[in-house]
Parts: sequence; structure tokens; C-alpha cells
Amino acid sequence: MDLLRTLPSRIASLFRRNHLDSALDEELRSHIDLATAENMTLGMNRKQARIAALRSFGGLTQAREAYRQRRGFPILGQLAQDVRFGLRQLHRAPGFAATAILTLAAGLGATIAIFSLMNALLLRPLPVPRSEQLVVIQSQTSEDEQPGQRFSAPMFRALEKRHPALQDVAAFFDTQFQVRSGSGSVEKQGAMVSGEFFRAMQTAPLFGRYLTPQDDRPGSAGGYPVVLSEGFWRTWFNSAPNVLGSRVTIANVPFTVVGVMPRSFIGADPTRRPELYLPLSAEPIVDAPFDMTASGENAIWLNMIARRQNAVSLEQANAALSTVSVAVLEEAVHNPDRLKSLQKTNFLLTAESGSQGETYMRSQFRKPLLVVFSLCIGVLLLACLNLASLLMARASARERELATRLAIGASRGRLLQQLLAESLLIATLGTLAGVLLAPIVSRSLAAMLLGSQRNVYLDTSLDWRASAFAASLTLLTGLLIGLVPALRATSGDLNQQIKNGSQSRPFREKHRLLPRALMGLQVALALMLVIGAGLLAASLTRLYRTGLGFDPNHVVTLSLDMNKQGLEGDALIHWYEQFAGALAHQPGVRELSFNMVPPFSGIVLINSLHTAANKLAFQNVDTNEVGPSYFQTMHIPILNGRDFRWSDTATSGNKVVLSASAARLLFPNQDPIGKSVLAFQDKAYEVIAVVGDTKYESIQAPAPPEAYFPITQSTQKKPSYNAVVRLDGPAAPFASTVHALTARMAPDIPAPVFNTMSGILDDSISSARMMALLSVFFAACALLVTAIGLYGTLAYATARRTGEIGIRMALGAQRLQVVALVFRENAWVSISGCAAGLIAALLASKALASFLYGTSTRDPWVLTGAVLALIAIASAASLIPAIRAAKIEPIEALRTE
Repeated sequence: MDLLRTLPSRIASLFRRNHLDSALDEELRSHIDLATAENMTLGMNRKQARIAALRSFGGLTQAREAYRQRRGFPILGQLAQDVRFGLRQLHRAPGFAATAILTLAAGLGATIAIFSLMNALLLRPLPVPRSEQLVVIQSQTSEDEQPGQRFSAPMFRALEKRHPALQDVAAFFDTQFQVRSGSGSVEKQGAMVSGEFFRAMQTAPLFGRYLTPQDDRPGSAGGYPVVLSEGFWRTWFNSAPNVLGSRVTIANVPFTVVGVMPRSFIGADPTRRPELYLPLSAEPIVDAPFDMTASGENAIWLNMIARRQNAVSLEQANAALSTVSVAVLEEAVHNPDRLKSLQKTNFLLTAESGSQGETYMRSQFRKPLLVVFSLCIGVLLLACLNLASLLMARASARERELATRLAIGASRGRLLQQLLAESLLIATLGTLAGVLLAPIVSRSLAAMLLGSQRNVYLDTSLDWRASAFAASLTLLTGLLIGLVPALRATSGDLNQQIKNGSQSRPFREKHRLLPRALMGLQVALALMLVIGAGLLAASLTRLYRTGLGFDPNHVVTLSLDMNKQGLEGDALIHWYEQFAGALAHQPGVRELSFNMVPPFSGIVLINSLHTAANKLAFQNVDTNEVGPSYFQTMHIPILNGRDFRWSDTATSGNKVVLSASAARLLFPNQDPIGKSVLAFQDKAYEVIAVVGDTKYESIQAPAPPEAYFPITQSTQKKPSYNAVVRLDGPAAPFASTVHALTARMAPDIPAPVFNTMSGILDDSISSARMMALLSVFFAACALLVTAIGLYGTLAYATARRTGEIGIRMALGAQRLQVVALVFRENAWVSISGCAAGLIAALLASKALASFLYGTSTRDPWVLTGAVLALIAIASAASLIPAIRAAKIEPIEALRTE
């Protein structure tokens, strides 16, 4: 009650401090003057009377402090005083201040940036009401290493009917739509969603309505509806208020606008931003000539999300799903062999938290981001050790000042508070600089992760989680760098500290363990980071050097989408031949061809092949459709036989080219040229060539057996191929030329997607490339921080031995002996740190084993190089203070005593 009663006056005193201090001084003066006058009446002279008055009062300073504590919030005043004092201390040592702040800014900025990426992928919930009730439906079998995230339409419809403990079970499929504009067709990011999707998301439209189960029925009355995003409405319809009922032509079919979703709504995948939402029932016309709905159980394409019923836990939802898994499986799968296989492997539907939505990138980048985050924490810890050593050395240089303040009445707690306030000030300034740096770093990292992937977003903006993380780091960093130096600086014998000051200390104190332990720990931690970086860099180098089976340099790809244009069959193949002829005449084109599946695209087509001699020996091989001169364009060696030609049509007999490993599988110890392979409902294909093995799926995996079929014999009505072009010159001029050429020859298709094969290769190993590049960067930072920390600490320590070194030189020690003495003592710290770091790195490097390719965790070259680099850095940091110490003149050194 007393605090509540005095709270208003305490708050008011914060804004009237100078006035209240003046009034207090006036009152104290009056009190002393009255006591002095009273003493003078007792016969004392004025000087004696004032001294007696001051003595009887008990101390003006203590009275002022006691009054200030009662009138306001003393802790805030002390903190403000400590901050001002800390700023003056940093201003007096600008070199140290800049080094400390920049060192922390690098470590904190990188750590906050990585946390922002992790926040975007792993932590940030979807911006929908009660997102914690959302669950993502997955499938699991005893043979799966990871749960399946995609389902067939029959599987979704079967679960949609029976979902105990769940409500609003919905499916969605993120894709690209061809939207007709005034200048032709353009691709827009969109999603096909089931009727319960928007009800599960519980987000009201900006105006109009969202899609309902009635819209998700084939042939629904009134045509197909579409819901727009706010951004699409503003750009496409110029924010027209009467947009409801308007038409949008998608895949050459008019859709009716029924609603607009607010800008905050981003769908169920946090890495996508759909602009158009169509009902699932529209999939056959949007994907024509393909029809994943009609493909039934053979098309695995849908993601499922649902909302838990009220008061139902995730464990209860999983228990309920397990009870209906068998029924759902039996209704959705009609192939008896597939049904038996899934039942034998204990097929089970499961649910995991869907509060963050559903994205494939989460499983792809979770482990790499955790590894990089660990590296960031290592660099930050190294920076903290560095600054703790420097602050310890600075505190040692201030021992006389601190001891004097203790001697005249300051409490140890008050000095600890002031020293920790200085550390927190450094940490705060470093954090502010890091926060300014973090968005730039996080955007760069996101671009590195995403590579050339289109229409993928990572929201790395700072939200309350990132802000709370940064604030926690500030507090933790301040304590790490300041607590030990503050405790050490305020301990010890006051008399000895005042007598010795900052110039010398007893000989025994040179061997105190803590400063040297901190330096050794810095070296050990830096060595661990350098070894980890070396292993990842060596792995990345070997990835790039591994044989791909083709030459990706100077090769570009043009992805053509021919689904919505009018040509089909032989007429479309003839267009491809004309397009190839037109491309061949463009400047810089050396060779060109086509393929169905580009290398490292993430698409794999597998078919079972067998020979007429052994019809029961099926061999699963990857298949691809390629054009004439494909192997010449890709620099894939033809080991035997000939390449495809435009004349290899259906009337000339079915042809196939096998890779060397596929030829060995199908025709062991035989020459396959001229023999037949049976594929695609036992059609016979004549083998006309054997080519070298190539890596199409993964750089890390061995080259799979491959069968190549000619595009001139394709059975698809409207196949969409990728033009593969090898250039003599730069790719940029060719890209602008080919866009104009495509628009002229095929005005009804979207502009082709242009990629370089080197870029596709980089994207396929984006996580490994990110980890390697960042680890090398962090290792360089670790070496720099270690060098700065060792040099600063050793320079302080050596400077404090000026008197001792002067005495040694006055007694006859040579300069070289002084250099050897100082260097030898510091070298032992570095050697012991390297030994400890090497042991720790060998143990910790096992965690990197799954990320390495062709590299052992005990690679001798990496280990040796890392140790030599640390020894060189530590030696340089030790040698400079040693040489400086040897230049001390004995007479000048003795004067310091």
C-alpha cells in the first residue's frame, strides 16, 4: 500500500530530478548552517564549528543517496548513470568499442538472419484464426523413411467421408495457371482446393464469398467459379468494386469471379502465394490433356489439411485416424496387388501439427538450417569468448581504479552492476547493428536456398519471435562477455591492488588459469568451426568434380508449355522440328535438341522393360523422351550405334537408346544393338545405340539405368518438351531473342521458362552449397575473431609485464630471449587449444557425416590444414606482442614502477 501511495510522486520525480536535487542541496546547506551557528555559540570558531556540524550530520553524500532512493526508482537512476559511464568508457577507447561492436554484429547478425529463415519455415504459424487446431494429414508405412505428404483423389474423397475427431478435411494442390490477357497467355500462381478448404482456413473473404462443397462438383450449375487474391484483384481488375461476376479466362475456359480474399490470406503453404483459387472439380479442364482426377489411385498429387474438433488433442486425432486407415485404403485402392502391398507394410494415416501450414521445403531444409544455425551459435560463442578475454584484460588494467572505489565505500555489488551495464551496452549496440544487417543476410540466404525456383517465397521479416530471440541474445551475450571479467575484477586483495596498480602483478599471477583457459577455448572452438567448414567445402568440391556423364557448361534449357495450343500429334512434332530449325539460325547456337525430363529437375519417370528372350525378367529403368542430336548436344558419349533422327517416326519402327548400365541389365554379356526391348504394354523397341551413363536424379546418387525414346514417336497428344541449347556466347542475349521467336511461332503458349544447366545443377545441391559457403564464411570469421581476440588479450597481458621485462633486460636478457619467452608462453596456450579442439572436432564431425559426399569425417588433409591455419593465426597473434615487448627500453620500463 505504501508503494501504491507513493508511486505517483516517484514517477513525477523522474522528470523533476534537477529541481529536486537543487531543493535537497538547499535544505542540506540550511541544516549545516544552522548546526554551524549553534556550534559557534558554544565557543568554537567558524572552521571548527562547520567541521563539527559535518561530523555530527554523518555525511552529505550518504544523505543525498538515501533521499534519492526514497523519492524515485533508484535502480533506473543507477542504470542510466551506468549507461552514461559506459558510453564515456567506450568513447575513451574507440578502437576497442568498434572492434567489440563489429565482432558482435557479425555473430549476432548472422544468427538472427538464420533464425529468421528457421522462423519462416519452421515456427511462424499461418495467418489464420486458431491455427494451432490445424493438422496436416500424412501416410506412413513400415518401409517409408519419411511420411508421405501427397495423396490420390480417391484417398482424399474416402477420408472426406469418414474423419472422426476431425472437421473440415480439405485438399489442395498448388500449381501454375495459364491466364488469358490482352497480350496473350501468362502464368499465374494458383491453387486448386476442395470445397472444405476455406472453411478449414476460417478466413472470411474481403468481399463476395469463398468456394464451398457445392462448387466442388463436376458440372456444377453456372460454370466454374474462381476466388481471387487481393493482389490479383488490384492489378488485374484495377481494384474495381464490381468485380463479382466478372470473367477470367484460365486454360482457355472462362471462370466466374465469386469472391476476393484479403491480402493476409496466403493459402495453406507458407512458401506460396496463390493468386487464383479454383475448385478441385475443375482440374480436368485446367490440366487438359492430362486428367489426374480420372487417373484415380495412380495419380498422387494432393496435400491434405484438416482442423481438429474442439477439445480433441493431436494424440486423439491420430488414434481416430488409425481406426479408419484400413477402411480408407480399401475404398481408395482398387488394384489388388497394390492394396496387398500397402496392407502388408502397415499403411497408416497420421496427423501432425499444421499450425505452420504444409510445405515440402520444411523437410528439405530443416536439417541444413539447423547445421548452419549451430555454426552461427559457434561463431557467436567465439565472439563472446573473445570479448570476455578483452574485457578481462581491460578490467585488469583498471584494477587500481576499481580497488580505490571499493576502498572509499562503493559496494562490490554496485561495481558489478556498473561493469555488467557496460557489457550489456556493448551487447545492445552489437545487437542493433546485427538487426540492421540481418534482413540483408536473410534475403541473401533465402535467394541462395531457392535458387532459380519460381514463385516460392520465404517471409524472413522480423516478427515478435525474432525480436524476442534478438532480445534474449542481447541479455545472454551481455552476461557471457561481462560476468566473469566483472567478478574477477572486483575480487582480490585491495591493498595489493592499489599498491601494484595496472603496471605489474605478482609473478604467480601470470599463471592464473582463467585467462589462459579462455584463450585456449577460443582456439579450440575456432578449430572446430574450421574443420567443419573444411569438410563441407571438400564435400562440395567433390560434388562439383564428380562425373555427371554430360557437360553442363554453356547449356541452357527452354521449358515449353504446349498444353493449351491447337496442334497435337504429328503436327506438333513437326512444329518442334521447325522450331529447332529456327533456333539453329540464332546467333551463338552451336547445338540443340529436346528432352522430356531435364537433369536434376526432381522429375523421375520409371518404367519396367524386359526382353523377348526373358519376358519375366522385368527391369525398372528411368525413361526419357529426347530429340535428335540430344546426346551430341549434351556431350553424352555414344558408345555404340547412332543418335535419333527426325525421320525416326512411328512408320519407321519403334526405336530406343539404352545407357550402358541399362544395356548391362537387359543384355548381360551381349551386344544389344539391333535387339528388341519390350515396354509400354509389350511394344517392341529396337535398340539403336548404347550411350554413357548420366546422373539425372541426384549428384550424390550413382547414375541410374536409363532408356531414351525419340520424341518423334511419342504417344502423347500434346507433349511439352524442353529445348536444350548449347551456346558459344553469353546466355542473356539469346534469352531475349528466343522469347520473341517463341511468341511469333506459338502465340498461344506462355513465354518459355529460361534456365541455365549450371543454375539447375546449383539448385539441385542448394542446401549443400549453402552449408559449405556459409561454413567457409563462418570459419573465416572465426579465424579473424580468434586473431583479434588473441592479439588484444596478449597485447594487454604483455603490456602489464612492462616492469618485469625491463628488469630482465636490465639484468642482461637479450631481445631475442624476451621474444622467445613471451612467444613460448603464449604458444603453449595455442597448442593445448588446438589439441582440445581437434579431439572435440573429431567427435562432433560425426553429425556432419550425412551431409558429406566422398569425404571422410577424418580427412587428413582437412584436419592438417585446419590445425596449421590455427597455429599460424595464433603464432602471428602471439609474435607481434612479443616483438613489441622486446623493443621496451629498460630505463623506461623501470620508470613505470
